Amino acid sequence: MSVAFRREGDDEHLEPKFELPIPPGPNLVTERGLALIVARVAELEAQLPGLSEEEAIKKLRRDLRYWLTRQATAQVMPPPQGEVVAFGSTVTYRLNGKARTITLVGDDEADPAAGLLAFSAPLCRALLGAEAGEEVDFAGKEGAIEVLEVAA
Repeated sequence: MSVAFRREGDDEHLEPKFELPIPPGPNLVTERGLALIVARVAELEAQLPGLSEEEAIKKLRRDLRYWLTRQATAQVMPPPQGEVVAFGSTVTYRLNGKARTITLVGDDEADPAAGLLAFSAPLCRALLGAEAGEEVDFAGKEGAIEVLEVAA
C-alpha cells in the first residue's frame, strides 16, 4: 500500500514541546530578583510530588529546568552608585511629553505594568550611562528622552 494512503496517528498532529527560551546575554539580577527566582524554584519543587498526570508533570519539570538554569546562572549586581543610570537604578524621564519612572532590573524580574523594565529593553539600553538633565537619543530621534532624575 502506498504511504499516501496510510492512516496517520493522532500523535503526528500534536505541536512539539520545546524548552522555555532563555533570554540571550548575561543573567543579571537584583537581590530581589534572585529571591524571586529562588522562591519560584521552591514553589515548583513543592508542587511536583502532588502531580499524577503525565502531561502536568512534564510541563512542571520543563518550568523547573528553566528556573533552575536561571538560578544557576544568576549574577547578582551591586546596588547602583552615583547619579549615572546603571542596572538597578530608578529613573524618571520624559518621553513624548510624558514623565515616567522605571527601575532597570533583570529579565525575569521585569514587570512593565509595575515600572520594572528589563535592562535589555531598548528603552533601558538607551538610558544606561545617562545622567539627570541629559537628553538621550531613542528610536532614531535625537534627544527624544530627557532624563529628569536618577536614584539608586
